[in-house]
Amino acid sequence: MNDTVLALTLAAAVAAGTPLALAAIGELITERAGILNLGVEGMMLLGAVTAFLVGNATGDPWTAMLAGSAAGASLALAHAFASISLRANQIVSGLALVIFGTGLSTFLGRPVEGMPLPREARIPRVAITYLSDLPLIGRMLFTQDVVVYASWILAAATAFYLFRTRPGLSLRSVGESPATADVMGLRVNAIRYAHTIIGGVLCGGAGAYLMLARVPAWSQAATTNGIGFIAIALVVFASWKPWRALLGAYIFGLALRANFALQGAGVTFIPAEFLAMTPYLLTILVLVALSFSDLRKRAGAPEALGVPYAREER
Repeated sequence: MNDTVLALTLAAAVAAGTPLALAAIGELITERAGILNLGVEGMMLLGAVTAFLVGNATGDPWTAMLAGSAAGASLALAHAFASISLRANQIVSGLALVIFGTGLSTFLGRPVEGMPLPREARIPRVAITYLSDLPLIGRMLFTQDVVVYASWILAAATAFYLFRTRPGLSLRSVGESPATADVMGLRVNAIRYAHTIIGGVLCGGAGAYLMLARVPAWSQAATTNGIGFIAIALVVFASWKPWRALLGAYIFGLALRANFALQGAGVTFIPAEFLAMTPYLLTILVLVALSFSDLRKRAGAPEALGVPYAREER
């Protein structure tokens, strides 16, 4: 593989990993509050179709990005109501979100199926002067768009918030032992609601980014293509830590792009079908590992993840 192909592949891996990073950090924040939201795929799809419709109408990518984020937040609010207020099974509620989000995005997107997004509504790339001229790393990291750069700030800010601030300590306390947090005077349900909605904002934004920067036209079948479930697995892979989630997103992004890179380099002894299934195979393995409680605890999962809390039952 020559240097040009390698540089292009790594740059594509970073770009492909960015929506994964946004969704994974959003899910990480939600799970740190003790709420398991398996509806990431549905929130991303609804965010994507909303961003397409708004971008097509306004020609402004940032208005479209905000609209997609708001769409994701609305589904997260529904999940929060079911999981926190009604104390419904969080797995069932999350999967219902996937079904609802997929169906609603199909309905909304049917009139514009296959329609390309206007050029002015797409998020442009912004090369960083001097840094983009660095060999290999410049092409990989510093010729991206604003959202890619913002994802680095997001990972840093989330890590600082979780581990260096009092609200972050409160969040982790609620995720570990809501009864203890309640005794200490923390508003458990309010904290869970707020961080579930924040997670929805990021998941909806991830879908919007896919539409505005990665996918040339609206297609419900090809927009997210299952990466919402990869984002859920990525949280486990990252041991619920933001920087690991960002790095893991790029690794999965590389797995998603490896097929095209190796074909471009003339590598034919590895079946293309095997390369295409690699990221999803990794996802299945991680989710299977998540089903074992001992492994989940060793990985650093919040103790009360997926467990409803009722003050009168403590």
